[in-house]
This record gives sequence, C-alpha cells and structure tokens, in this order.
Amino acid sequence: MTYDFDAPIVRRGTGCIKYDRRPELDPFWVADMDFASAPEILSALHTRVDHGVFGYAQPHEGLHQAIELYLAGQRGVTIPRDQIIHLVGLVPALSLAGRAFCQAGEALMTCTPVYPPFIGVHHDGPASLISVDHIEIDGRWTFDWVAMEAAVTPQTKVFLLCNPQNPLGRAFSRAEVEQLALFCQRHDLVLVSDEIHCDLILDPAQTPHFSALELPDALRQRSITLLSPSKTWNIAGLGYAFAVIPDDSLRRRFSAQRGHTLSEINALSYYAAEAAYRHGESWRQQLLAYLRENRATLERFIADRMPALKLVPAEATYLAWIDARGMGVENPAQHFEQKAGLFLSDGAYFGWPGWIRFNFGCPRARMLEGLEKMAQVL
Repeated sequence: MTYDFDAPIVRRGTGCIKYDRRPELDPFWVADMDFASAPEILSALHTRVDHGVFGYAQPHEGLHQAIELYLAGQRGVTIPRDQIIHLVGLVPALSLAGRAFCQAGEALMTCTPVYPPFIGVHHDGPASLISVDHIEIDGRWTFDWVAMEAAVTPQTKVFLLCNPQNPLGRAFSRAEVEQLALFCQRHDLVLVSDEIHCDLILDPAQTPHFSALELPDALRQRSITLLSPSKTWNIAGLGYAFAVIPDDSLRRRFSAQRGHTLSEINALSYYAAEAAYRHGESWRQQLLAYLRENRATLERFIADRMPALKLVPAEATYLAWIDARGMGVENPAQHFEQKAGLFLSDGAYFGWPGWIRFNFGCPRARMLEGLEKMAQVL
C-alpha cells in the first residue's frame, strides 16, 4: 500500500494544541505531525471502539507480544516482561526518575539544548539541575566530555539522555553512548535514556540508533530506557509509553514513586500501540522517505533563500534546529510571530536563546508555505 503524506488534513478546531493554542498563528512548533496515523492503527481503534465498553484497562497479551517482537526486531534484544513498566507518557517518567533517585541537595544532570521537560522536571522534587552544552565538532553535535567532568559533583545522581536528541536531531553513536554509560558508572549515576524518537532515524544505514538496551550488561544494569510509539506513528495524544529497567532495585524505587499521581492508561492506547508495533512498519518506512525529502528541501531553501539562518542537518526526528542569531534580533521566534504570523519553538525553552525549532513533519506544500513566510520576513 502507498500512503499519501501530501494530503492536507484540517486540524484547526479539533482541540489539538498545535493549531488551537494560538489559532491566529500558522504553527510549526510542537512535535506532532500533520499526517494521519497508519490505517492499521485506525482499524485497530475502530475495532476496539466497536466493542463499546471502556472500563479500566491493562496491557493485553497482544501488546506484550508486539513489544517483544518490536524489541527483538528493531533493537535486537530480548527483554523479560517483568522489566517493563507501562506508562502514560515519557515526561512523567523523567519526573519519576528524578524523584526516585534524588534526595534534597542532590542533582540531575543533562546536556542542552534539550526538550524543555529535561530542564524542568527537577522542580517536581527536591533536586537541582546541572546542565552542560552540547558542542559541534566537524559538523556534528556531540558531548563536551571535559565540561561534563568539570560539572558533575558527588551529589549528582541521575543523567537524563535524549537519544535521538531533540532538538539537535542527532543519533548518538555506539561509542558515544558507551562513553556516556561509563561516565555514569564512574560517577555512580543512573542513566535515564529517553529514546522516543528512535524509530525516526532518517538515514539508518549511515547513522543507526544505538539504544541503552544494547549496552554491555554491567552498564545496562544502571539504566532506564524510555520508549513509545507515539512520535513515530503520530499517536501522542493517546498517551502510552513504557520503561525498561533491568535492575530490580532501580525498578522498585522507580515504581514506588508512582504513588497515586499518574492516571490510568486508557483502553484505546494499548491497542494503538500494539497495531503500530505489529503492523506499522510499511507506513513508517514510507514516512521516513517523505521526511528525508522534506529535510533536503528545507536545507536547500535555507541555503538559497535565508543565508542568515544556519543549521546542522538532522540525522533523526522531523525537527530542524536552526541558528537564528545571524538575524540580529533579540528573540527570533517572537520576530517571526509578529512579522509573519508563525508559531515556532523558541530556543530559549530548550536552554539556547537565539535559536528556533521548525517542525517539518507536514505535507511538503505546507512546509514550503511556512518557509516562504520566513523568507519574506528576512
């Protein structure tokens, strides 16, 4: 089957935050796509809805099997079911990790720029935050190991990793992830690896994803790997994710922090997740081909029409991280909002003012309309 990613879908007025939070603006901000989910997911949801009863739900056998097949096929690992914790989302999981492993006076550590909850979840508990900037070397973003060694303290207890990295679009290599895991071992840190974008590697032959699940056992034992089908198959609003925690002690401490603070996982999300992992591969491959062309088109447009903007090509995700400091304005996102009616993600929320994030997970014609509005301002 061939899927039509060019088809426009009217989303305004459906209660989605992307279009309806600021309905007067043209949105290219929050990380969801303007594509209909895979038909197999829609079919699974229709079947579940036709049943007609939506009581409290738990993971069913089909979901367990689909996750096992997915982890074996895509990650090359076999994970016992008791190491998996089902969740309503990955942001709550980041908060749980901070509260589970940090006491008053202790710290979380991460590298910026990064998805905003990474630099905010420490407020949910007694922890503080240590952040170190990523650096660019030979046209690729990576870790500043020297700065990280200088910044870590004996009170640091958790490292929050975003891999693939949002907003940088970087898929970190095996060597980098193993070096980070050794850093965590050396400083007695729990490595929390958010891998929500791991199925959105645009050129997997060139930049394959290396998961924390693939670390040597001694390093993997101090890890928590967070996964979800939500970004890849555009079902974030259904609210489903899961954590893989190999070590029993870490798993018990993590689970104990759930208390009564997390909502039940809804009955539909389990079936959407199963369908995505079991039947969504053809749709995913065609999506990646479409996103690769969108990425190339965006890069050419910026190079030809907007030389004041700079970017390092994304290896993963549908998010372009753009250096807009060359515009010479204090707040580029606000400038494009006021001058062009565009809603872009402000780099300040990711820890880097002067940058913007542009979502190219949309029909190409729509993406070009947004880029044209930017070019007219410049």
